[in-house]
Amino acid sequence: MEDLLTSVRAVLAATPARWQALAGAVPAELLTLAPAPGEWSALACLQHLIDTERDVFPARIEAFLAGRDFAAYDPVEYTGALTPAEVAASFAQLRAASLALLERVTTADLAREARHAELGMVTLAEMLNEWAGHDLMHTVQAERALMQPFIAGCGPWRAYFRDHDTGR
Repeated sequence: MEDLLTSVRAVLAATPARWQALAGAVPAELLTLAPAPGEWSALACLQHLIDTERDVFPARIEAFLAGRDFAAYDPVEYTGALTPAEVAASFAQLRAASLALLERVTTADLAREARHAELGMVTLAEMLNEWAGHDLMHTVQAERALMQPFIAGCGPWRAYFRDHDTGR
């Protein structure tokens, strides 16, 4: 990628609107439906993004900029009582603060290194790639969870969804 910072900022800036659209339009029953036993619902994916927005990515940027190492992250399961729209709004607020923090990062900062407790030495550029990929991965995971009742009910077209069908 020619301009990593611009690309990462674009992905990170787009994610809250996607979630707010889903949370505002899709019934809560569908958003909370796990696609298969032991898998996250769409709402659980969003809550995970909030957790990492609050506890992981901004803290890691601060660590890189301060020349500190940082710990690994162990995800937790969401058990909150907020509505999907409230969760999406909370995510949007946290993301706005993260984007403001990201504005402090320069191209020269991308080569900064820190020790990750599990992965060893990593660069800020690698972590930013991971952050954007993480956003997209969990958004796709959530959309896959939302697809399941429709896949199950589409009769002979089900074979077209082979790559996304959890077989419920």
